[in-house]
Order: sequence, then C-alpha cells, then structure tokens
Amino acid sequence: MSHPAPVHDSSRSDASRIDPAAPTDPRSGDVRRGPFSRRRLLQGTAALGLAAGATALDLTSLTPEERALADGTVDLDILYIGAHPDDEAWTLAALGQWNEFAGQRAGVITVTRGEGGGNAVGLEEGPALGLIRETEERTAVGYAGIEHVFNLDAVDFFYTLSAPLTYDVWGGAEVLSRIIRVVRATRPDVIVTMNPSAVEGNHGNHQQAAMFAVEAYLLAGREDVFPEHFDEGLRPFSPRRILRSGSNGTSSTGPDAVAEGYEPEVASDVVFGAWNGTPSERHGKRWSAVRDDAVHSYRTQGWFANPPSPTDPAQIPATWFTLLASRTPLADPTSSDTAALAGASLPIDGGLPLGTTVEIDAGRFAVLPGQDLEVTVTVGSPGRALPGAAVELEVPQGWSVGGAQEIGTVPAKQQRAATFTVTVAEDAAPGEHVLLRARATSRGASGQNVLPLRTAGPVEAGLAERPEIAEFLAWTEELGMQRLDTLVPTRRAIGSGRAETLEVVARNLSEAEQDAEVVLDLPEGFAVDPAQLLVEAIPAGGESTVEVRIENTDASLPTANRAPDGGVYPVTVTATAAGVTAPRSQGLHLVPRLVATRTEGVEIDAARGTGEYPGDSIDIGTLWEGEEVTPEDASGTTWVTYDDENLYVFVKVVDDTLGALLPPEDNKQRFRTDSIEIMVDPRATSENTASTFILGALPGTAVDGGIGGPVAGRDHDNRQGPIDETAPGVRIDAIVSDPYEGYVFETRIPFAELPDGIVPEHLGFNVVVYDSDTQDKTGQSRIGWSTFPGVQADPYRWGLLELPGLTESPSDPAEPQIPDTAARSVQSPASIIQAAEDGTGLGGAPALSAQALRLDKVSRTADGVSARVRTREAGTVRLYLWGGGEIVGALDAQEVGAGKETLEVLLTGDVSEDDGLRLAASLETEGGTAAADAAV
Repeated sequence: MSHPAPVHDSSRSDASRIDPAAPTDPRSGDVRRGPFSRRRLLQGTAALGLAAGATALDLTSLTPEERALADGTVDLDILYIGAHPDDEAWTLAALGQWNEFAGQRAGVITVTRGEGGGNAVGLEEGPALGLIRETEERTAVGYAGIEHVFNLDAVDFFYTLSAPLTYDVWGGAEVLSRIIRVVRATRPDVIVTMNPSAVEGNHGNHQQAAMFAVEAYLLAGREDVFPEHFDEGLRPFSPRRILRSGSNGTSSTGPDAVAEGYEPEVASDVVFGAWNGTPSERHGKRWSAVRDDAVHSYRTQGWFANPPSPTDPAQIPATWFTLLASRTPLADPTSSDTAALAGASLPIDGGLPLGTTVEIDAGRFAVLPGQDLEVTVTVGSPGRALPGAAVELEVPQGWSVGGAQEIGTVPAKQQRAATFTVTVAEDAAPGEHVLLRARATSRGASGQNVLPLRTAGPVEAGLAERPEIAEFLAWTEELGMQRLDTLVPTRRAIGSGRAETLEVVARNLSEAEQDAEVVLDLPEGFAVDPAQLLVEAIPAGGESTVEVRIENTDASLPTANRAPDGGVYPVTVTATAAGVTAPRSQGLHLVPRLVATRTEGVEIDAARGTGEYPGDSIDIGTLWEGEEVTPEDASGTTWVTYDDENLYVFVKVVDDTLGALLPPEDNKQRFRTDSIEIMVDPRATSENTASTFILGALPGTAVDGGIGGPVAGRDHDNRQGPIDETAPGVRIDAIVSDPYEGYVFETRIPFAELPDGIVPEHLGFNVVVYDSDTQDKTGQSRIGWSTFPGVQADPYRWGLLELPGLTESPSDPAEPQIPDTAARSVQSPASIIQAAEDGTGLGGAPALSAQALRLDKVSRTADGVSARVRTREAGTVRLYLWGGGEIVGALDAQEVGAGKETLEVLLTGDVSEDDGLRLAASLETEGGTAAADAAV
C-alpha cells in the first residue's frame, strides 16, 4: 500500500515557480524552488526553437557517445509520451504498421507505472501493481515492434481531472527534466502525445503528461534548459513534429477513410490518419486485430473483456492524429497512411530534402479585422545547401499579402528568413479559425507548413474562467501555443434555483485603449443583472473586470445529464468596440440542489426508520458513463438529513444482477463492481478532490462463500484508505437483498471528519453508483445525482446541499495526503535489462558511464545465483533474478563501495534447472544510475 505524505494543494498560477535547472533528489521527487521561473524559461521559446531546430540536425557535431546512441539502439523516429502504462494502446495499430512497412522505430515514455489504478486480476497494489502494469505495457507495445519503454518513476495517485495537482504531486520540473533527458538521448523526429488541452473530462494526468510533451518539443533544443544534461554527454535536440493522438470531428471508416479526409471540428486543425485494417504480414492478421491482442494484454485494467474490432473492412476505423506543431514541411494528410510522418522522419515525394525546416511565426494568435500582421517564414537547410530558394505565403480569401520572395541559396545547416506583411480582411468575422500556409521551393522541389490563427474583435468578453482553466490559458500564451485553447469551453456551475455573483472579464486585444459595450444573453429560465454594461478605458493589451449576478429563475429546469446538451445551458457574451461586434459562446452547468431537513436520533442500521429522513429524496439514477440502463437494471434514491454534528445519508439502489463480490481486504478501486460513492465538498469551492471527502463503499463482500457485510474507505480525496483509519468517526451499515434486487446503505459522516469547516448554505454534494453485471471485476454503467463525464473528480459540477439552521464553521483546511510510493526503475528488472542494452538512465535519471556497473562470474548455486559485481563508485546495488514475467529472486538495496564484491541472490520462485533466467543489476548513486544484466 502506498504511504500517504502531505502535499500542498497549491495553484500553479505563479507557475512560474519551478527552476528547471534546480538540483533535485531523484528518489524523493523534491524540487528545490529557485528564482529561475517557468515564465522566464518559456520566454523567447519560439525564436530559440527555430535556431535549435537547425542545430539539432547537425549529426556531425555529436560527441562519440551521442553518435553511438544515435547510430545504435535508441535512435528513435517516434516517441510516444503518456502518463500510464496503457495510454498508448489506441495508437498501436498505427505505430505497428509504421514500424512494419516504413521501418519506423518508436519508443514510449510513461511518466508513471499506474500503481494507483485498479487491479482486475489480483490484490496487488502500489509498487507491486506498478511492476505488473509495466510488464503488461511491454507485452502490449511489443506487438507494434516497440522495444524501448521509459518509465519515469513519478507516482500514480488517485483519479483526478486536475493538471495543476498532477504537476505538484509529480514534482513539476523534475519530471520535465527526465522527459527532456530521454528526448535528448533518443533523438526522436516525431513526438506523439495525449490531449494537452483543459477540455472537460480530460484526465489530469493525461493532460499534464501532454503539457510536458509540448514543453519538451519546444525546449529540448535550447541550451539554457536543463544545462546539466550536457555534462552527461547529451546535446540540445529539437524534435521536428508533435502530434496529438486523437481528434475532434468526423470521418468515415474503411480502407478509403484516410483518402477521403477528416472533417475537423476546428477548421484550422490538420488531422492525419492511418487505417487500422491494413493487413500485417508479420502477424498474419489485420492491424486492427493485432491492436486487439495488445489491448487485451492490459489485464489488470480489465481490458481483456473489451470486444474485438469489426471484421468487416468497411467498418474498421483509422487512427487519427491532430497536428500540434511542426518545424518541417507537411504532406497532404489524405496522401497516405504515413502522411503524419512525412517531412519529419520520412521524405515527401517531390518534396524538399528530409531535414529541411520551414517555420512560420506571426507573433500572435488572435488577429483583428483590417489589422496588418508581420509574418516571418524561416527556411533551414539540412546537411546540404538549398539553392535558389523562394518562399510564398497563402492567406485566407479576402486577406492580402505580397508575392513570393527569393531568399537565395540557404547554406548547409543554416537558415534564411522572409518577412511578409499580411492584412486581415476588413470584414473578417471574429471567432473564425484560419490557416496561413507557407510554401518554400528549391530547384523544383517544394514544402509547405501551416500556422493556425483566430480572428477576434478588438475587445472580447466572457465569464471569468475557473482558476485551473485560467492557469492553462496563461500557459498556452507563454508558450505561444494558444491554438491549444480552441476547444476549451468556459463553463461555470450554478445550483438549481440559486443565484451566483460571477465576474465578466473584458480583454482588449488591440493596441489602443478601448471602451466596450458588453451584452449577456442567457436562455429562458435564467436572469442576469446587469444584462448590458459599458466597460470603459480598457487598457491596450489589458483587461477589465466587472461583476454580474446570474440567477436560475426556473427551478423546474432539468439539471445535469437530465437536460439537453448534458446540462449545459448556453450563454453568449458579446462585446462591441471600435465598431466590431465579437460574440463568445459559453455555458452554465445547471447542477441539482437539495435543501435537507433536520432530524434527531438517526440509528445507523440500514433501515430508514419512521421520522429519520423527513425531507425530500433525490434521484440518483441518471446515467453518466457506460452502457445504457433501465430502472430495473440500475437506479436509486437517496435521502439526506443532519443534526448539529453529523450528516446522515441513506441510499437505496435497485439492481438486477449482482456483480463480483470482493473480499473485505480488497476494499479499494470500487468501480470494478457494485458500489457507491458519497462526495462532500465542505465549502463548495474545491478545484479538485484533494480538498474534499469521498466515501466509497462496497455494500457486500465475499466471506466464507456467502455475502458478508459492507466495507468502506476514502478514495481520490483529501486522505485515502480504509474508513476506520482515515475517518474513524464514520459509521456504516448495509443490507444486500436475497433474492438479489439491489441493496440499501446508510452512513453517518461527522462534520469533524471533513477536511474543512462547512458552509451550511452550500456544500458540494453528490452520490454516484457503480453498476457491474459481470464477475470479471469490471463495471458496465455509472449513474448518480449530479452527472457529467468525469464528475467524480470534478467538484465544481457536484450538486449543492443546504443544511438550514447550522452555523458556518471557520475554514481550517486539512493538508491533503497523497500516495508517495511509486514503483521505481532501479527495482524493475525489465527496465534494468533495457537500460543495460541502450545505455539510457533508469527512470529518466542521469546515466552513469558504461563501466560504472559490471557483472561477471555469474553462476548458479544450490540456492540461487552468485555474481561478482564491479562498481566504479559507491552507491546502492540491487540484483534481481528475472524469469521473463516475474521476479524469482531479489537482493534489494545493498550498499557497496567502489570495487568488486561477490553477491548471492536466493531463489524465491519456482524455477527449474532448464529455465532461462537473467540477472538484472542496478546501481544508484548521487550522480545517477547504471544498469547491467547477464544470462544465468
């Protein structure tokens, strides 16, 4: 079990507090804060990135060690960067066929080993589960020809939608340093990652891993970023392209899906595809079926139960990738299944030489009607000159730009730039997403790249973003990557029948002070005061803030998933300035509300006695994820009451099929079977669940072949673990019906057990039910009261609970406790064996010299294996006997000095004389890590 450690739930809005060059303890993840800020790190990224892109192509300047790496086993074409050991799963059909048919070598960075996830096949958790999940991942990616998996040893904690919380728990710049170190060591042309945008429902770990990937793409080529890497023999390296796995929009299926093209939701998105149905000669089946085999390898996650892909070729989809940025020319996305790589790791037919860079910079993302815009196109040559080069810029219809410009010969490994003055159309409508397209030519060959822009009004206004969203938008602005904002909605929550005071922010995007008329348009059933306002003297490039009061005047309107559009009611905020009107579409989440009725003398006995719960009930039967349900299949009702010291909750669930009964000791990850969660946000102000209370309960357990009593614990909240350890004042009881028709559950939650004092006028509150109709420890449906995708990790969209007559408690927040025990690469035989072969540092840490650790005289003994271990410096040695799928002997954490020592590893597993074993050894010192392995 992971041991909890306090973590400050601080915002990154001054994010700028992490020093990427600060010394760290790689074992603790502690980052010493320094004056070198993230903001300072990111300033100038675009310009420095251009220069670094050309430098990175100069292979002749590599050190002998680097040349050996680049020519050897870790010279990668593609590097996937994810958070958990299954995040790459849905890209494996594409990565596999690129490997089989185009010789592309891919590797995977996995920031954590997923030790905080579920386990559908055993009781292992924490680091032990992490090592199992690493083995599953290596098996799965092996189907795609991937041999290099770099686990970075960050802790996998509970499910969250918060990237800022993830950043803090992972250690911020320390993880970014490790990612950039792997990028510099493996030199991939293309990075593939997850969605870095703060869209609703995006897993916070996924988002933060992708944000790190974007930073690595932009910063790995800079000499001022983590300069300590260069003392390790590494050099700056700029990948040529970064793609997001997945897309937003529509497409067809079948063999012609890629050729027919993708219709993106955002007009400026460029989307590439690779059809999953391509037959694999290597595997003797279609790549869609090979991907199924890979996906089924993630057994601990219950993915062995996933249905197979369609067998009808016309129904097989493509894997889609959205372009985030590219330093090199792009191919037509409809031209082939390898177009995503063309111009970066593969040549373009008739295109400029591979390694040529073509980059566009406008200095801003939002452009105004009639505005003149300076656009610079920079062309960099690869290992040979580009003679007679010319550049032209294509702009949207109605815009104007000068003709092609000759830039002459671009000498080998140098750059030449052309600057264009672009005039935006006077009648350009604000809010449109457009592309500028630069085309470079040289002796009949050509290459093009694109720059996404958004048209805007001089002033744009809208409801103020929640803090985590505002922080993300500030991050994209610092990076010059506002293109990542396009699908991030402004959504605020309001309780049914309640009023809230919200800020409206008016931003001046022009170069002159502006007055703006702002109008808010809300749907029927909502009122705003004032609905129209004049915001005066907004400074150039600045913003002004005003307050409005928004009220839900019709409490009969449906809330949450019971309403159209998932409970989102549209809000339009229109700003008019300098004769230009700019509307922005936003929305309100209407969440349910309960005014509880007080009572005294509730007995926790799983029976709703007369007078115990006198108030109204709430319906907890609305689907929010998973398979559709009928009321007979899964539905429920909840009653809530209170006294001066306690909250009481009674839950009745109707269910037609009993899911797998888990033993009492398997009281965790309750979404695997029938269970409930009761969520309380004491002040209804939490941005993430680290400051909330979440009670998870199994109504019945497996005891002596029958149904035993309930168990409960806290999960993905302020403090996790069994309820008698984490909130000993809580009481529970439950009854599972026989014959089975569902269950009832009752609990008393003392206010003193909550992580902060309560505000009785509005507590965040929710009840959700997980329904399983199988025995394979997988859930099928999720229902609840306030229901949105991912709502269990999104407190701002929980319902509101009012407790009339109670006095507000002073705020005294408890420090969040987050699991801090991660599976580590120095303790992973698979990672050690890989590092011994490719020379990279374990866990993304610095790699010691190849002679730092050696094994010789390895032989079987009566009880195990003996080996002479040679070390060049003092440190911690760990030895593991690896049977290919499990550890069958270990000597953990042996302190040694420089020199040689004979060590013995005792066999603890069942191994025959003929079984092939490997002895894996790691050395960990203050300066880094080393790995060695030998056949036994």
